[in-house]
Amino acid sequence: MTRYSLVGELPRHIYCYVDAVYTHKNGVGFIPCVWFGLVSYPGRVWGCTVMLESGAIYRNVPVHGIAFTDSPADWDVKDAQTWDCYGSDFTVLEYRYLSGLDCKVRANGREHEGSYLFSVAPIGDGFSAYPEQAKEFCFVELVNGRLSVQPTNHVVFKEVSFTSSKLEFPFGMKRQTEIYSAE
Repeated sequence: MTRYSLVGELPRHIYCYVDAVYTHKNGVGFIPCVWFGLVSYPGRVWGCTVMLESGAIYRNVPVHGIAFTDSPADWDVKDAQTWDCYGSDFTVLEYRYLSGLDCKVRANGREHEGSYLFSVAPIGDGFSAYPEQAKEFCFVELVNGRLSVQPTNHVVFKEVSFTSSKLEFPFGMKRQTEIYSAE
């Protein structure tokens, strides 16, 4: 596990599209890119680092500026991400067990289906030390062609050999609130 401060890399690069309004003067539409990095500023959405076909690198493209098709659904920042970054230190990991699994996310009051890409865990900030606040962020490619970054309590996964066939959010779950110590 690699610890990053402010800037880090994805577990693998991802071919996708970036909204040209974030990369070009008078930019219109979505253009091909390779997404390979992340930026974490406290109090902001995750920033994406991409390379364009020209070879230009853009850092800190907001997550709602990334798509997986050149004509994605309309999307804004609250659709893309529920919570801002907690701090500048984080680690990026792709859980092998979750890799490529279908999932459902709850974002901005709506549910969307998609597939798991990777997770990001904040480290060393004022929130993550408290069980009721500690969350990892799941990055999910949605079937509507958009990216969603949601805390684990806003994502359910379908694993055909284990989970029920109907993908639904559970009710009555208990939030972890205790800190345990052996001494």
